[in-house]
Amino acid sequence: MRNIVLFLLPALIFVFSGFSTNLIRRDNRVRTVVIDAGHGAHDNGCSGRFSKEKDVALKVALQVGNLIEENLPEVKVIYTRKSNVFVELIDRAGIANKNNADLFISIHCNSGPTGAFGTETFTMGLHTSEGNLKVAKRENSVILKEEGYKENYDGFDPNSPQSHILLSLRQSAYMDNSLRFASMVENQFENKVSRKSRGVKQAGLIVLWKSAMPSVLIETGFLTNPEEEKYLNDKSGQSYIASGIYRAFKEYKQELEATN
Repeated sequence: MRNIVLFLLPALIFVFSGFSTNLIRRDNRVRTVVIDAGHGAHDNGCSGRFSKEKDVALKVALQVGNLIEENLPEVKVIYTRKSNVFVELIDRAGIANKNNADLFISIHCNSGPTGAFGTETFTMGLHTSEGNLKVAKRENSVILKEEGYKENYDGFDPNSPQSHILLSLRQSAYMDNSLRFASMVENQFENKVSRKSRGVKQAGLIVLWKSAMPSVLIETGFLTNPEEEKYLNDKSGQSYIASGIYRAFKEYKQELEATN
């Protein structure tokens, strides 16, 4: 029992420190959103037959931000990257924290068997399936491209299931609103964009780990599926995906601010 307590103690300390940070927020207004285009530069992310995740994610992320800036001018939009550059995972959350963001949205593309298709949106949490763990391992393996990753990520091993379990216990203070926004995103994809939704899922994802606000990682589709790769590289497809995320953001903002 003592060993279990010692194992969980770092996560519990983080949870409660995050909870106290949450209490400092004075109201429910959504003033600042950070939009994160996954991967970049030498980190291609996953690849399809003719495209790379880093490029598709950036195009969608810029469109989402543009829609928010045009239609909700009271919201400050901050990007972790606006070009083909590499940003370490720890710095992506750092950008959000430094700017006191109210929501962090990380945009990605998925990888899997050629027959796999559909969208899914992740929040931090305990992975409940081998599939969720595989997504977490793939996204978290980016840290192996970073110098000094063991020091930056407290010894986290992206190949260790135990590391992912411990990681998933964190960010609990923001879980409700993370799940709320994630559900709105998947609802938009399924009912407005006519995409196949694979649902809202949870996993230990480093990019969401240290973000002191509600945070989600959106997998917009599978580049390894030929039809989805075409859709995700089509300007209309990218616009539909971006519009769905924007409408979910607008709905989330209105619902949250109505509780003030």
